[in-house]
Amino acid sequence: MPQKKIWEKDGLYRFLRPYVDLSTRLSYRSFKLSGSLPADGAVFIAPNHTGTLMDALVVLASRRAGTAFGARADIFRKERTARILHWLKIVPMVRARDGIREVQRNRDTMEVVDDILAHGMPFCMFPEGRHNPMHSLLPLQKGIARMAFASAEVRQTYIVPTGIEYDDFFHYRSTCALRYGEPIDVNAFLSGHADLSEADRYKVLLEELSDRIKGLILYLPDDEHYEENLLKIRPPRKRWWKWPLAVLTAPLFAAAALLSFPVWFTAEYLSFYKIKDPAFRNTARWALRLVGIPIFLIIWAIPAFLLLNPWIAAGILLYYLFSYSIFYDWLNLVR
Repeated sequence: MPQKKIWEKDGLYRFLRPYVDLSTRLSYRSFKLSGSLPADGAVFIAPNHTGTLMDALVVLASRRAGTAFGARADIFRKERTARILHWLKIVPMVRARDGIREVQRNRDTMEVVDDILAHGMPFCMFPEGRHNPMHSLLPLQKGIARMAFASAEVRQTYIVPTGIEYDDFFHYRSTCALRYGEPIDVNAFLSGHADLSEADRYKVLLEELSDRIKGLILYLPDDEHYEENLLKIRPPRKRWWKWPLAVLTAPLFAAAALLSFPVWFTAEYLSFYKIKDPAFRNTARWALRLVGIPIFLIIWAIPAFLLLNPWIAAGILLYYLFSYSIFYDWLNLVR
């Protein structure tokens, strides 16, 4: 059976989306959204990229309607994986360093993206091309400009600069803020820069997009003064009350640690022994929360209701649902 088009509605996808979005939001102590997308025309969402898969999940959770994403093409090599990614509304993006022959595959991708945009679904791609867990911005690649210019030939098209700001890139349950900026009207841009060469139009658009993204995040140049400047802006906070609070809440932490032990232990084992890039560790913690919490809810429910009073069992299971967050919140308190 042929797969559905990415823009088409899928019953299972729509059923699972609310739980996936909830798991994403619960991965942060605070999850703030501001701004919105244009209501008409084709929309490219262009965020900075600091949190690996979490960035895409944050964008997905920012709106109830569907969003398609671009991801590096090498993860699509296995047919089964490619089919799953297609179901998740993700399309392959070949990068220049993948080789000239591979880059030619982007023509097929551009046809898929054009079909997505034509049916009113926003397309999100990370114009830096790779993640960088710093309060800075890598040079933007011209892929998003190329696609936006092609789309503007046949429809009204916008690029929405998007800033994703984390309080901490590596600790789970930090804070997250997503800001949609003022859209760039690509059609108006092309009309206003018709005298420029194609290469210059790419350059000017990417410079404007870069400047707008920088205005939506805590931006610091990636230079020899980066750490020094970051400490000036975000000096270490001295919270005299955190250790007394940690002592008072230690019993709650112990109960949460015990109840969610299989989930957080697996997440931490994978994070520190299997995942080399620290930026991916919160993705692993999110994934274990997504899969592990409901599985062990069922496992704990059986002995709880067999051995305990139903009200006590229900209370324990309710606390269990929050235990994963409580575990990491307590650790963040004493760090």
